[in-house]
Amino acid sequence: MPRPSRRDLLKTAGAAGGLALAPPLRAAVAPAATDSPRAIVSLDRGWRFALGHAADPAKDFGFGAGHDTYGKSGDVGTPVAEAKFDDSGWQAVDLPHDWAVDLPFERFGAPGSEADRSGAFQGFKPLGRMWPATSVGWYRRAIPITAEDAGKRLSLEFDGVSRNCLVIFNGFVVGSNESAYAPFRIDITDFAKPGEENLLVLRCDVSLGEAWSYEGAGLYRHVRLVKTAPPHIRQWGATVRCEVRTDGATIRIETEIDNDGPAATARLRSRVTGPDGRIVADLLSQPLALPDWGRTSFAQEARLSDPALWSLDTPQLYSLASEIIIADVAVDRTVSRFGIRTIRFDPDHGFFLNGLPVKIKGTCNHQDHAGVGFAVPDSLHVWRLERLKAMGANAYRSTHHSPSPAILEACDQLGILVMDETRQMSSNPEALSQLDRIVRQGRNHPSIILWSLGNEEIHRGTPTGARIAATMKRRVYELDGTRPVTEAFNGKFGEGASPVLDVMGCNYYLDAIDPYHVAHPTMPMIGTETGSTVMTRGEYKRDDAAGIVPAYDTDFPKWATTAETWWSFYDARPFLAGGFVWTGFDYRGEPTPFERWPENASNFGQMDSCGFPKDNYHYYRAWWGAKPALHLFPHWNWAGREGQEIAVWVHSNCDTVELFLNGHSLGHQSVTRNRHLEWQVPYAPGRIEAHGFARGRHILTEVRETTGMPQRIGLTSDRRSLAPARSRWCAPPSSMRSGVRCRPPATA
Repeated sequence: MPRPSRRDLLKTAGAAGGLALAPPLRAAVAPAATDSPRAIVSLDRGWRFALGHAADPAKDFGFGAGHDTYGKSGDVGTPVAEAKFDDSGWQAVDLPHDWAVDLPFERFGAPGSEADRSGAFQGFKPLGRMWPATSVGWYRRAIPITAEDAGKRLSLEFDGVSRNCLVIFNGFVVGSNESAYAPFRIDITDFAKPGEENLLVLRCDVSLGEAWSYEGAGLYRHVRLVKTAPPHIRQWGATVRCEVRTDGATIRIETEIDNDGPAATARLRSRVTGPDGRIVADLLSQPLALPDWGRTSFAQEARLSDPALWSLDTPQLYSLASEIIIADVAVDRTVSRFGIRTIRFDPDHGFFLNGLPVKIKGTCNHQDHAGVGFAVPDSLHVWRLERLKAMGANAYRSTHHSPSPAILEACDQLGILVMDETRQMSSNPEALSQLDRIVRQGRNHPSIILWSLGNEEIHRGTPTGARIAATMKRRVYELDGTRPVTEAFNGKFGEGASPVLDVMGCNYYLDAIDPYHVAHPTMPMIGTETGSTVMTRGEYKRDDAAGIVPAYDTDFPKWATTAETWWSFYDARPFLAGGFVWTGFDYRGEPTPFERWPENASNFGQMDSCGFPKDNYHYYRAWWGAKPALHLFPHWNWAGREGQEIAVWVHSNCDTVELFLNGHSLGHQSVTRNRHLEWQVPYAPGRIEAHGFARGRHILTEVRETTGMPQRIGLTSDRRSLAPARSRWCAPPSSMRSGVRCRPPATA
């Protein structure tokens, strides 16, 4: 039988070893409106994929061969868009899919060259203008549109496509999208053939990127077909804003209704269900006049006397069911999730959630994960968040773009705060369109507490940057208005766009923070990016040739500092709301400090790219978590160094720690808040032990022992039932380099 790939294993319902996928959250996504006349059809399965070519139309299925590719509607100049095209030789794939992760590693340039450095930052995957043969991907699949769908409005919804994509439906170009990270929707009603074969084709081009690290390629988030009546609730069109007072809460609902058909008279029902499943509000509007081919927005309001508040410890969620009723029949229905809570950033005392001070203990995170690249399954997103929360983190920043909807939904349920960031800091039409979609998608999520306009932008400290930020902020307020706006500044605090912001975002530059606060005492502040210590898990001696940095909290690039330094600084200043450490997990690309071949992954993570904790993970667990913690390192296998001193560290929040070597005490040390303990211990094979004490009582023990050679590998799973992995083996298409993606099946 075919042997499953690493991605197959990670995309099944469970995993083995240290990487165990999280069981599904009880309501990991907003409840489906199963009784709704609206139909939502997942398009995640059943795709065919092949590489094209970014520079040679002959190798790109003829696309772009003629100057009149768009000369006639319904003729895009490639047989791929035709129903008769034979794609049986293409690879069968399911979503999420990232074709870049399986490409071979390639060197970009000579040692020390700028091309070599650029390749390191991209993870040495052959994408970009240097690699036209692997920078374009084509996807094809049939779309289920039945004869009964005639008269309905049909749209395609994409959560994210990397990167610049052209959407072709039944031979017509129906839309395009630039950013890999912004969701988008395309109406295909006019081009559909109900009851016949309908073909969807996408061409994705990653010749140009959006970031300075690995970005993946292809349909790496969900795609769905949505079928509605002509009068329907707009995508992300039901918005809830809550005001909490001492006597209860006011829920203000605004619903945007699109009527893509003749004028009609309708009523809007908004039914709110509490966390316990009880209906707490049932609102029915007076008759509404829906103009033909127009949009209507309708406001409703309800009062709750005893609201269940969303918090970090009790992330309670409400559901809003929105129905359009015509002639006593519901013609459309959607369900949205929301939470009731208050947030406030104070210039003197930091961040408040529901009136209580909360120090933000966050991590910055990239999209990719070991094995799957950008194509991270929802359950793996949840597992990653649970690992971060176990470390003590209470906040998440997706860098430098808006996170996957699955992440937002999981953060809502796990009680994790989110800083949601747009990719392009600009006020041009495309950037504002991306901002619009990101804010609309996220504004009902109680986890989101900040909108970020950008990260380390070149124009951040200029008058141009100030004008752009003002336009973007104005648009955010029009769409939401319940959350403050920030931008991540690396230096130039106080200049350019700084006065436009509601919360000053600081990347590094610890020496500039106090002077800025003194000069701008009314501006709240947060560490949008901090730390950047580099570490290799399980290694304790630097080896530049091997690309290894020690896992002690000692090595960092010139702009950064240690975990202990930045967190001690932020924790000691109440006016700082907290910060986001760079990063939660290692990620492909940006292999600081070794920006050259063959290094292809970062060293910044508190966990490696598989999710195994490094030692600094336990530093944060000690000072961010609520439970007693004791972590002892390094390992105790130092053959050949007998008698030489080894630095032994302990991360602990106990009162005191006593260290033993082979049963002999090496002394007690008192624990200082936010600091580590350290002993210099002459190596002798055997056993080192750390004993933690609180209020004079022994509470924790950690042991490291000298070991022999490994004897076996143990595998565990977090669940009893596993879904079978679908085979991904195929014959390589002619446009694909032999061996790049497809391998012959193995004998069982």
